[in-house]
Amino acid sequence: MDFKDYYKILGVEPTADDKAIKAAYRKLARKYHPDVSKEKDAEAKFKDASEAYEALKSADKRAEYDDLRRYGQHGQPFQGPPGWQSRGGFGGDQGGGDFSDFFSSIFGNRGPGFGGGNGRQSRSAGRRGQDVEMELPIFLEETLANESKKVTFQVPQHNANGQHVSNTSKSLNVKIPAGVTDGERIRLKGQGAPGVGGGANGDLYLTIRFAPHPKFDVEGENLIITLPLAPWELALGAEVAVPTLTGKINLKVPAGSQNGQRMRAKGHGLKNKAGERGYLFVQLKAVMPKAAGDDVKALWQELAKKAAFNPRENF
Repeated sequence: MDFKDYYKILGVEPTADDKAIKAAYRKLARKYHPDVSKEKDAEAKFKDASEAYEALKSADKRAEYDDLRRYGQHGQPFQGPPGWQSRGGFGGDQGGGDFSDFFSSIFGNRGPGFGGGNGRQSRSAGRRGQDVEMELPIFLEETLANESKKVTFQVPQHNANGQHVSNTSKSLNVKIPAGVTDGERIRLKGQGAPGVGGGANGDLYLTIRFAPHPKFDVEGENLIITLPLAPWELALGAEVAVPTLTGKINLKVPAGSQNGQRMRAKGHGLKNKAGERGYLFVQLKAVMPKAAGDDVKALWQELAKKAAFNPRENF
């Protein structure tokens, strides 16, 4: 089953409002409607547009799809995030119209004509389980890794009357999505407390917290590191090994560089939502020797005379 990027199909940004989504769908529907279009693969493109619009026109469906979208790429096989379960069994003619298996795996039989029908009522019978909230601290290095992170949390258990009786410990292997940001809230559907009387499970909400890093500060998708340099390295230029999250790079500091000046290295920051990495900004910092003998002081005095430089000329 391949993932479908419904925003890409409609040709809109993920931030598009309902009006823009409807306008994009109408434009494609007019262009590819099988009764009037002579375009190649018009029928398939018309079905794709209809399916995309069906998924995005409802706020509930769109929110559910957006939760999954970060885990897939258009046209690539889709497995879903840890703990995700396909609704399945509702493909094709069984209530989903002519929509794909991918659509049915997310929304079940909530296709056209099934908004709140019997299929959905059967899933929402009883009392829904309690949602679970927790903070998930992660290292900056983990935002770049493809490995899953084990998360252990407490899940409340309730009796048939809805009274809290105990907590149980539960563990999941969670894939950290590309482009995750500090403070971002991730929803894992159905991983909260179990429902009562056949009700649906609650959800698990993870709030991402970046653990402080000893070397790097974070600005969006970019990282900042302060590079200590001797005054003569700023004046004469130098090639310095600079740490990154994945190793070291050699940075050429041009002669005549200034204290506080920033240099940047492309592709050594954090990942954004598209999976591309931002910049590493290297801030230059002049560091003076702590102590100097008479011979070194003499050299500084000679430099002061020969340079004839007044740093406060325009002060």
